[in-house]
Amino acid sequence: MKRYYDVCDGRLPARFLIAKTIKVDFSASENEKKLWKIHTSKMKEFREKLKTIDTKRQVPNESAYGNRTLVDLKLEIAKRMLESCEFCERKCSVNRKSGEKGFCSVGETSYLSSQFLHMGEERCLIPSHTFFFIGCNFYCVYCQNYTISRQIERGHAVDGEKLAEFVREKAHISKNVNLVGGDPIPHLHTIIEMLKYLEINKPIIWNSNMYMTVKSMKLLEGLVDVYLADFKYGNNNCAERLSKVKDYWDITTRNLLAAKMHADVIVRHLVLPGHVECCSRRVLEWLGKNLKHAVVNVMDQYHPEFEASKYDKINRYVTEKEMSRAFKIARKSGIKMEF
Repeated sequence: MKRYYDVCDGRLPARFLIAKTIKVDFSASENEKKLWKIHTSKMKEFREKLKTIDTKRQVPNESAYGNRTLVDLKLEIAKRMLESCEFCERKCSVNRKSGEKGFCSVGETSYLSSQFLHMGEERCLIPSHTFFFIGCNFYCVYCQNYTISRQIERGHAVDGEKLAEFVREKAHISKNVNLVGGDPIPHLHTIIEMLKYLEINKPIIWNSNMYMTVKSMKLLEGLVDVYLADFKYGNNNCAERLSKVKDYWDITTRNLLAAKMHADVIVRHLVLPGHVECCSRRVLEWLGKNLKHAVVNVMDQYHPEFEASKYDKINRYVTEKEMSRAFKIARKSGIKMEF
């Protein structure tokens, strides 16, 4: 988390600010394949510049920003993807620009439930300027924020300019910009648009279930400073039963391995009642082997919500014995537990 702290203290620029210094020449008439080819080339330039800036401890001034930048290119690609949406691994392929909606029920316009300084996040994040987007690509039967994820709340429409305005209003007291939901994945295009209009040096936190496609991960590289990953299940069966997602383990571990190459990583693991051996053990042992430098928060906040009463194993609180066993597994796995 060293780079994160350097950005918080103004010693280094957030990644998206570096991306805004990468000038890109492209035409909106070019096809998506051509745009991706340009993106690949410009990401190489970004990585080289990031390395130079981090080595020389430089912060670019606003005059270094181009009229058309890598952020603009990422935004153009994200908007193209809306026409056959595959932001997440459900790959619904609906045309959100024409009003179609997939599993997440999010259209082209993003809706926000609330945004405020969150003091309940991990200690290194607070005070965290947290944005709760409406809608989610998961259907967790025990969801603690089900009024947001299932769109019981209507929220209010936002675009990138409005989100950037919200960030500026709290920039003098916030430590970061924390994007959550629901889940931020369906709102990828709006979030990139926010970064287009933002010049404030704040770390960007991607607070997500990490069920993104490889394409979405490519767009996020160079924009996100910390992946705050919600790593729920140790196998695909539990994930499909309790969150209605397929191939969860394979996709989430793939994306976590990519995330650690591109940014700092914090992993949250909520211990579920009756799932210590099938889920907590495998998650924590995998983290110990593969994400040794990630900060891991083993959480005991589970309580039966939403539709949990329909499921015998999870229709209760987690016990002290279960939490004790989970913490013992975590310590034995050698993971870094900091809150």
